[in-house]
Amino acid sequence: MNHYRFILFASTLLLLNACKSKFNSDASGMFEAEEVIVSAEQNGRILSFNVNEGDTLNQGIAIGHIDITSDKLKAEQIESSIEALNQKTMDPSAQIAFYQKQMDAQATQLKQLEKERIRVENLLKADAATTKQLDDINNSIEQIKKQIAVTNQQMEMNVTVTKTQNRSIISEQEPLRKSAAQINNQISKGDIITPIKGTVLAKYANSGEMAMMGKPLFKIANMDTMTLRAYITGDQLGQIKNGQPVTVLIDQGKDEFKNYKGTISWISSKAEFTPKTIQTKDERANLVYAIKIRVKNDGFLKIGMYGEVRFN
Repeated sequence: MNHYRFILFASTLLLLNACKSKFNSDASGMFEAEEVIVSAEQNGRILSFNVNEGDTLNQGIAIGHIDITSDKLKAEQIESSIEALNQKTMDPSAQIAFYQKQMDAQATQLKQLEKERIRVENLLKADAATTKQLDDINNSIEQIKKQIAVTNQQMEMNVTVTKTQNRSIISEQEPLRKSAAQINNQISKGDIITPIKGTVLAKYANSGEMAMMGKPLFKIANMDTMTLRAYITGDQLGQIKNGQPVTVLIDQGKDEFKNYKGTISWISSKAEFTPKTIQTKDERANLVYAIKIRVKNDGFLKIGMYGEVRFN
């Protein structure tokens, strides 16, 4: 990128040497823009790609689509596997209801025996019943209580086993769900989306071509605000600071210039040797500092255009 920038500087400044400005500028440079190369995030054939060089696009707009049929089939297969596992799980509420009915019947039988015991106890007091009759009823009551305890234990054991089996089945679903999420995320990348608002500078692919993950599709740059990269000498550092307003000028016809308001947005903290193609106010300087100036674009500023700077 730096090599390309210096070549652009060289070509522009050669023309400048042939036609000297009628004013003294404090710095000069070339306009840049923040360029974004958008690459494919999915493998597949490009089904549509509705963009042309020079188009101005808003952020977040779908301008194309890559075939994702294969991933859709994979997602459907995983969903089917998850559903099959769901059908293997059991609802413990049905088992609980079954055992609860047994215990309800046993509780009813227990209540009847307890009533019968009271009746026999009263008869025994009146010498109308025997001790054996009372002992038999007490034995029956103890047996029913043991049956209720066993039934309750069986219910708890079966519910525990069912829940354990369900957890095992659900644990098999979790990796499948994660795989499905990954594939669905990949499916969403089949859409070619504009990452920023800007102008299409270059188009690298067309509909019908095969896209590979990482393959550049197009280049876009926000041209609303341009950056003038210029160079100054160490002696000029004391004249500028970040946020300082400056005047930027570009050629507008023969011996005429168009003025823009600019703001210094960055000053290099390191000096570098003067590129051979760069002119500074003091052409004898060996070391220079790069600066960036933000300029609102009215539509006339272009990438690679030459500009001069006056510090206000």
